[in-house]
Amino acid sequence: MTIYLKLIWSYLKIGLFGFGGGYAMLALIEREIVGPGWITEQMFTDIVAISQMTPGPIGINSATYIGYVAPGEYSASLASPLWGILGSIICTLVVVLPSFVLVAYTSHLIHRHRDSTVVKGIFLGLRPVVVGLIASAAMLLMNAANFGETTFQVVWSIALCVAAFAGVYWLKWHPILIICLAGVAGWLIY
Repeated sequence: MTIYLKLIWSYLKIGLFGFGGGYAMLALIEREIVGPGWITEQMFTDIVAISQMTPGPIGINSATYIGYVAPGEYSASLASPLWGILGSIICTLVVVLPSFVLVAYTSHLIHRHRDSTVVKGIFLGLRPVVVGLIASAAMLLMNAANFGETTFQVVWSIALCVAAFAGVYWLKWHPILIICLAGVAGWLIY
């Protein structure tokens, strides 16, 4: 049962300090969840992929999935789906709670002082931090689990990454088409 208390503490920290959305939270999620050994690096990579493909914010989706998986990974006695559902509910609610409370508490203050140089300065200071956190998430995901272990796999993974970027950015292809094509390419190559 201590896993639930640990998950609550970890997701309170993630929810409180996770500025900039889900991608900016990934490094913190990885440190809090993979670091203690509740899930493996490969599972974390799979969770990120699944969270990206499902509707909703990546931070909440990953919290729901990790809450489901982590109790069973932590202890075999908690491998039941009911313990996983309890973990999912707890993690999802706890990751949202700090943001909900902060927004409810500060929204009227920010609205009232939106023309203040202090408030503008705070938001200008947060922008580069969020960009840095998103870049950190990108670097975190550049690992053997995502790009492969052999030179062949790494070269093909980089080529697929560049092709996907070109397809979305320059050719204006729909992201769902890119996901489908990447899945077919991955199936054919690997």
